[in-house]
Amino acid sequence: MSSTSTTTVAPWKANIGVYTNPAHDLWVGEASPSKDEVEKGEILKPGEVTVAIKSTGICGSDLHFWHAGRIGPMVVEDAHILGHESAGIIVAKHSSVTTHEIGERVAVEPNIICGECEPCLTGRYNGCMKIEFQSTPPIPGLLRRYVNHPAVWCHKIGDMSYEDGALLEPLSVALAGVQRANVTLGDSVLICGAGPIGLITLACIKAAGAEPIVITDIDEGRLKFAEDFCPSVRTHKVDFSHTPEQFAEAVVKLADGVEPALAVECTGVESSISGAIHAAKFGGKVFVTGVGKPEIKIPFMRLSTREVDLQFQYRDANTWPRAIRLLKGGVLDVTKLVTHRYELEDAVNAFRVAADPKQGGIKVMITSMEEGDK
Repeated sequence: MSSTSTTTVAPWKANIGVYTNPAHDLWVGEASPSKDEVEKGEILKPGEVTVAIKSTGICGSDLHFWHAGRIGPMVVEDAHILGHESAGIIVAKHSSVTTHEIGERVAVEPNIICGECEPCLTGRYNGCMKIEFQSTPPIPGLLRRYVNHPAVWCHKIGDMSYEDGALLEPLSVALAGVQRANVTLGDSVLICGAGPIGLITLACIKAAGAEPIVITDIDEGRLKFAEDFCPSVRTHKVDFSHTPEQFAEAVVKLADGVEPALAVECTGVESSISGAIHAAKFGGKVFVTGVGKPEIKIPFMRLSTREVDLQFQYRDANTWPRAIRLLKGGVLDVTKLVTHRYELEDAVNAFRVAADPKQGGIKVMITSMEEGDK
């Protein structure tokens, strides 16, 4: 039996979670730890806390696992809990935890690493050989009312809203990409995809001093949202009849003839990646954060003869404290990205909205609030 402190924020409802399975069903059902286990705190391991999850954003990867049942080698093989963009409040802790207190608001960095492999030891723990990433099969996700998690991966957010805390995860992914892409003042930047990651990337790129910035999408509504979110951005609606070369020509024209020094590709779609490669300037870079098919075709000789670097991003590492500072300091404001809110019990409808572009959802947030929470 573990030694834990007494829970001072009593569980108020049974634990439930949002599940999918290999048949692509989606439902809300009982989840662990149980209400009784949370109250007693006896199953907490050394270093762990129990977080009552208050807000969780639906990510594109959640939709992939639901609809496709897999992302590359990561396959849904059984009933599986989704969600990895979450924030909440600590309601119990193991007696070994001295860094966190019951009642503190935290954002949950959704991974547990081995701390022994080369990526971990060199500070790139997103490449940990034995990583347990919440919501990636078979590791259950955070779309639950209560979650046990190592305190070291629970970042204190103070009086930050739970929604902003949940948005720290996609913001951290965007920050990791912007940091590795080495954006500098005055760079011309193309962003492909005006979904949540594309829009958060837009905010980061703008704050980094890039100009001009062009963002593309297939959906007119999302482009209009991008214009409202960042008024100086230039938008381009993708024409499916255009070749990658024609796409590139339109992007460069929109940027007053300036070829992008950097193209951030946030869709993972083959045609979009090809268009970004054709648009990039000689010696430029195409940075892919989007999730796509296991194999795609790329214009190899365009990359070669133009010395365009093709780089990829997988999750993030060491970006959460930076993300918290940016939101707390008012450098970035991503609150507008939350367009829809649903209670945890109504999560199935939340996923339906998130999966349908016609519904106008950007970031759909699932909440599990008590009276007085905000």
